[in-house]
Amino acid sequence: MPHVDLAEHFLALHHERRPLLLANVWDAGSAKLMQSLGFEALATTSSGHAATLGRLDGAVTRGEALAHAATIVRATTLPVSADLENGFLDEPEGVAETVALALEAGLAGCSIEDFTRNHDDPIYELGVARARVAAAVQAAHRGSRKVVLTARAENHLHGRPDLDDTIARLRAYEEAGADVLFAPGVTRAREIARVIESVSRPVNVLVRPDSPSIAELGELGVSRVSVGGSFAFAAAEALRQAAVELRERGTYSFLERSAAGLQAARDAF
Repeated sequence: MPHVDLAEHFLALHHERRPLLLANVWDAGSAKLMQSLGFEALATTSSGHAATLGRLDGAVTRGEALAHAATIVRATTLPVSADLENGFLDEPEGVAETVALALEAGLAGCSIEDFTRNHDDPIYELGVARARVAAAVQAAHRGSRKVVLTARAENHLHGRPDLDDTIARLRAYEEAGADVLFAPGVTRAREIARVIESVSRPVNVLVRPDSPSIAELGELGVSRVSVGGSFAFAAAEALRQAAVELRERGTYSFLERSAAGLQAARDAF
């Protein structure tokens, strides 16, 4: 599918599915596996990608993130959206450049967050944050080739659980032209409902252990659901359990799960 059609298809899925399940993948193999299981769109995960490099979230460069995203794009025929953190630069011009590079990588979408990467002052002032989203949107929608731009309000992940401020930010990002709105960390049904009632663009929800079920999220009007690094770290825990069993107990029950995984890989690849 040509890129322009892929981006349009990705945006259309936000309206055709309630909700669209966006599988976050961390390498080419997991991308192929998720496609084989019937997912209709994929996203990268900054934490999952960082873990493949032996790092924690936030320790990946812009060049590394974009090269990784391009690898995922080449591995699948599905629309791919990239977690581009805060754009890796503070200035709106730098964020626009990051989004332009996302287009060159063949991405159908990308997200830009308002986390400053400074834990002492974690969230950009609203005017600055809106200007950054506006610059990202301009780059995302320029010309015939486009990417679906998701604007993220990060309050709830960084010690600022102020729903009114989060909604004000999402409204500002909508006014700036963002295609999709996202406030990770907002997980209670009544808070999700308030967000959806307050904006008119599709809303993404990051699922957490206390999140409503997918069916319930759909009833609330959620347009898209993502899992962040959860799939990647579920795989890491399965590896840890297998390794501990071998080293500490000297048994091999993990081989049964391994055989099932090998068959899934053969089916996907």
